Order: sequence, then C-alpha cells, then structure tokens
Amino acid sequence: MAVSGETVSNKHVLFKNYVSGFPKESDMYVATTTTELKVPDGCNNGVLVKNLYLSCDPYMIVLMRKSIDPRTFTSYTPGSPLRGYGVGKVLDSRHPGFKEGDFVWGTVGWEEYSLITSFQPFFKIQDTDVPLSYYTGILGMPGMTAYFGFYQVCSPKKGERVYISAASGAVGQLVGQFAKLMGCYVVGSAGSKEKVDLLKNKFGFDEAFNYKEEPDLNAALGRYFPEGIDIYFENVGGKMLDAVLPNMRSRGRIAVCGMISQYNLDKPEGVFNLMTVVYKRVRIEGFVVTDYYDQYPKFLDFVLPCIREGKIKYMEDVSEGLENGPAALVGLFSGQNVGKKLVVVARE
Repeated sequence: MAVSGETVSNKHVLFKNYVSGFPKESDMYVATTTTELKVPDGCNNGVLVKNLYLSCDPYMIVLMRKSIDPRTFTSYTPGSPLRGYGVGKVLDSRHPGFKEGDFVWGTVGWEEYSLITSFQPFFKIQDTDVPLSYYTGILGMPGMTAYFGFYQVCSPKKGERVYISAASGAVGQLVGQFAKLMGCYVVGSAGSKEKVDLLKNKFGFDEAFNYKEEPDLNAALGRYFPEGIDIYFENVGGKMLDAVLPNMRSRGRIAVCGMISQYNLDKPEGVFNLMTVVYKRVRIEGFVVTDYYDQYPKFLDFVLPCIREGKIKYMEDVSEGLENGPAALVGLFSGQNVGKKLVVVARE
C-alpha cells in the first residue's frame, strides 16, 4: 500500500488534439509518469486524491473541441489528462475542509492520482453505506441533473404526461423514476430492445420505444401521447426535438439537459417546428447543474432515503482499468452503455 511521501507511478489518459465529428480512441492515449504522494510545498489548500471511479459523461466531447467562446467552457489541453467527475480518497491535504482518509467526489483528472487545487465542484462524501461508485451517478452530477431538472425546471404536477429521450442513460433513468414517484404517466425512448425492456421492467416506465425502429417520430409520439405531452426532458435534440414540439400540450414545459445527437455533427441539425412554442405557449428552458450545487444537501435528503428504501432502481455499466477509459468514453457516443457508464481506476 502506498504511503504519504512515497514516489509512485501515475498512469494518465491524455488528450491528443481537438476533434471534429465522432471522438475516437486514438484521440486519447495512455502514458505513465511518477508522482509524490504529498501535496507540494507552497501549494496552499491543495488536496492529493487517489482516484477510484471516473464518470463518462456526454458533455466531455464538448471539451474535446476547441472552444470558440471560453466564457462558455474551457476545452481540454492537448497533452494533458482529460478531466471529469470522479470519486477518490484523500491521501494528503492542506485544505481545512478535507483530511487524509476522506472520500470525495468532484472534478479530477483521468489519472491514478490527482492534485486538486480548484474546488468547484468538490464534495466530501458523508454517507458511505451506499456504493462509492454511486457518487459518479445517482448521488453525483447526473443525479443532481435529473432531480433539479425535473423538480425545479419542469415544475411537475401529479398526473401529467412526461416524455424522456435517451431515457436509459444516467440522467434519463432517474428522471423517469422521479416522475413515477410524482404519479405521472411516463414514456421513454432508447436505442435498443434491451434498453426499452429495462425502462419498462426495471425502471417502471409506463411505456417505452426504440426510436431507431420508428420511421416517423411524430407519429410514434402521437401513439404514446394521444392527448399530448406536458413535460419533455430533452437529452437528444435535432429530429427528436422537432418531432416533440407538435405533440406538446398547451403550456407544456421542455427542460433542455443536453442534445447528444448534435455533439458529433460539424453542422447542427435545424429545428423547424418552433412556431409551436408560440401557439401552445410552451416554455423551453436550458439549465446547467452547477447552478444547483449549493442545494446538494437538499438533494441528498430526498435521494438517499429513496435508495435505501428501494424506491429508486439504479444501473451502472462498468469498465475496469484506466487503460480502458478511452474505449469506455467513445462507446458512450454510439450508445454502447446500458445505464451509468463509469471506469474503475482502483477499488478502495
């Protein structure tokens, strides 16, 4: 077991160069350096973390592109490790809020050991009676995205009709279950029979369909929502959004979480049914989960009891080993994951 101050090897997944279109495994590479297991002198408030689990998230492809507006996001730096959400254990700390042995989650490098100097976001894990890997998903960024996106952005009411695209993913599977807890009618779409079966038989959706088997998305939504959609939780964009708009009910709400169908396109698809927003008084609101991090305790107070009491089901798709990180991340954009995709770097 490594001890504080020891020099050890540190494996990294490094970003090669900016991408266009679909990311490839060759856009990343694995390299090994060495690191000392202590916060360097002069690094006030630094925290050294041993990474245990890394989260694969769709937004990461956006960071692989060269930013044309750094006020919106900061791209990855070629030759440096990818960064994303992860769970780790503190090995050394000069920060008053963290001590050796603490478990934490937040933004880390895709590497075995990370020196943390920026703490937006970075949380100490208080509840360890649930799997630590859950803090990459249901108890981390995706869980908060689902909770605040649904309850605060969508303003749901009992009995409303809810549609979720990319519904078997880390966020979608939770939104659907939150909606069912509210007493809503819930339909989700996914890209395979296996995922559709999961939505209906594991996650409790009322209905689900494989969008790849539907030649007319507008007609498909009309079948499942003959009276229209009150709430659409948007994860896909493009043709899916265009098909949803005519099927919205008056004063419906659309929470725009992401648009994964557009991330790999050099030229985004157009949306042609926007006048429906006017005619039906539809509210479309984009949101970013970081706006809600100050409400993390409120989120935990709701979700932890749901997990412990079995009211919410959760599914992970796990890849073992940091060297398999590039394949895991790339697979996310071709729909290979079933549930929350994560990479195990080490098990505590």
